[in-house]
Amino acid sequence: MSLNLKDLPEVTFVETDANKILNDMISGYEAAYFQQTGKIKKLYPGDPIRIFLYSQALRELQLRVILNDTAKQNLLKYARGEVLQNLGAFFRTDKLAAESARVLMKFNLSAARPTNEIIPSGTRVSPGNEIYFTVIEDTVIPAGVTFVEVLTQCVQTGTIGNDFTPGQINILVDPLPYNATVENIETSSGGIEAENDDNYRNRIHLAPEGFSTAGPEGAYEYFVRQFSPLISDVKIFSPSDGVVDIRVLLQNGEIPNQTLLDGLLSYMSDKSRRPLTDKVQVGAPEIIQYDLDVVYYLRSSDISVEQDMRARVEHSVDEYTMWQRSKIGRDINPSELTAKTILAGAKRIEISSPNHTVLSDIQVAVVNIKSVSFGGFEDE
Repeated sequence: MSLNLKDLPEVTFVETDANKILNDMISGYEAAYFQQTGKIKKLYPGDPIRIFLYSQALRELQLRVILNDTAKQNLLKYARGEVLQNLGAFFRTDKLAAESARVLMKFNLSAARPTNEIIPSGTRVSPGNEIYFTVIEDTVIPAGVTFVEVLTQCVQTGTIGNDFTPGQINILVDPLPYNATVENIETSSGGIEAENDDNYRNRIHLAPEGFSTAGPEGAYEYFVRQFSPLISDVKIFSPSDGVVDIRVLLQNGEIPNQTLLDGLLSYMSDKSRRPLTDKVQVGAPEIIQYDLDVVYYLRSSDISVEQDMRARVEHSVDEYTMWQRSKIGRDINPSELTAKTILAGAKRIEISSPNHTVLSDIQVAVVNIKSVSFGGFEDE
């Protein structure tokens, strides 16, 4: 794998220390004054000329900050916005646009039909709240059957269409004379906002890995991330000769559903990406559940801000559970929980569960039962 962008050294193209700029201006003025008059002049604090030079030094500083930022935009580590997109063009890596959520719907007929019927593409269903999903393509309901499963896509792009659990999308907006009910049979997912700069930057950095078909681990990772920016973590390994196992985790530690996994498998199996001799298999990481049972204590000096401190500490526990599930193969680490709660303001924390647990490269830790209790105040 190539060097991580975060490991590259920091770069500064021009001096941006205000004191050094001012000192250079003062010494330059004193030297020029001596050359012109033959007299020594010192610009002490309070001298009107020194005050004027100070104002010019601030203007110079502003200009240098802009110049420094402009120069750094030429480097992948610092580039952003349109500049980053222009750098991506060198590697034929476009920024991914926002995408709509998808979900599998079940259309139930009031009775079996004697002839084939059609659910037209564009037929709308909704959970309410002005959110609509449409049938992607014309779907045939064979004669004699009473239901059919149809893939639909949210009209609005972005995350607005995500996380509707089975049965919540149940309003048929465009009536069908032969249809009785409709409902989603899986949780809607796949909706993403336009790709952010950090994710795009990392894909550009991986782009050279994809200049040919996959093969090396980095090349497979490049193509997996190219499939969807919703994918936040990837594990590639080979359990046996000729077999490539791909495990993916989505943003916010979400487990991918079967629809996304099937799409990824189809995408990665394309002959333009997969070496002829590789057999690709795609799956979600194995979920390892753990219980979280903690008691935290605050300092007596924090009594006046008790509610604020308790909210901060309990939020840090939520941050820990998200941190724990956001990377495949991350060990269950209670020390991280201690660090986060102490940093949030807790005096100390008693952790009954979880215990430190080593995970394999295809496992991810997800909290099961969570109990967070306030133990009271203690003196220093």
